[in-house]
Amino acid sequence: MTHRHKVIFDTDPGVDDAMALYFLTRRPEFDLLAVTTVHGNLDVGTVTRNALWLVERLGLDVPVGRGAATPLARPGGAGAPHVHGAGGLGDLTPPAHLARTVDPRPGWQVIVDLVRAHPHEVTLIAVGPLTNLALALRHDPAIAGLVAGVSLMGGAFGTHGYSGNMSPVAEANILSDPEAADLVMTARWKVTILGLDVTQQVVMDAAYLDRLGEQGGPDGAFLRAVSRFYQGFHEQSRGLAGIFAHDSLAVIQVLAPHLFTLRRGPVRVVCGGLADGQTIQKPVGMPGPPAPAWDAAPPCAVAVDVDVAGVLALYADTFIV
Repeated sequence: MTHRHKVIFDTDPGVDDAMALYFLTRRPEFDLLAVTTVHGNLDVGTVTRNALWLVERLGLDVPVGRGAATPLARPGGAGAPHVHGAGGLGDLTPPAHLARTVDPRPGWQVIVDLVRAHPHEVTLIAVGPLTNLALALRHDPAIAGLVAGVSLMGGAFGTHGYSGNMSPVAEANILSDPEAADLVMTARWKVTILGLDVTQQVVMDAAYLDRLGEQGGPDGAFLRAVSRFYQGFHEQSRGLAGIFAHDSLAVIQVLAPHLFTLRRGPVRVVCGGLADGQTIQKPVGMPGPPAPAWDAAPPCAVAVDVDVAGVLALYADTFIV
């Protein structure tokens, strides 16, 4: 029996969030314990409804915890309906009636309770703003020592020229709540960060998405349908005939870490000012004077390279038998 990764999926669905959740639930290596939702791509009510629908479609028996509606210390943003569609899942809309209902606990409480119930076994996979993880730490700081690891999609570190998609330096998930991101990245737990440095290297082009749709059964048909609006955004905004895989990489990294090159060192997040939301790593062994703002923080692992063919094959082979 292979080891199964117990995971909590923290998300703001979102097209690439939905594609990541489909991958996660169709891999036997994962034991999904809960889905928690957070403001981000759209308001928390809309993304929670999307999460309930996805969980229903996937036939999952897991709690869905409605998480933070606003960032830790600033007003909420407007979301990204131009990227993910007015409802968050491209051209697809959940039915008026859903059988699933949200867990009575707030998202952060679901995280704390499950980490406490399974000490040293739970990996947090976070693919939206990091408000829920920060709230969990604030309410129960000791969970940092009880989590197996954190794999998050967010940030940009400037490798391969990928430095930001919301400003010249800031990535969307981090800019949505920089204060939460800085708290999460400086906590004493094992954090791996999948930023634009790698996610923008992995392009699912139109032919790849068509193949998923044609050969991937009902799951593939859904993945193709949910990705069409998102593909249109990529074509209009940057002339890309396909989509970036973004959130799926935070899942794939847990399953297949050998596909990524990681650079270790503490990471801080700029909170406010011209570079609001910028993620800055001080790599281990970096020469120069002391940097107290970094040196006191534990090292994070930042993905700086990726086996693109390996990632694309792993994702496709999950659905195309």
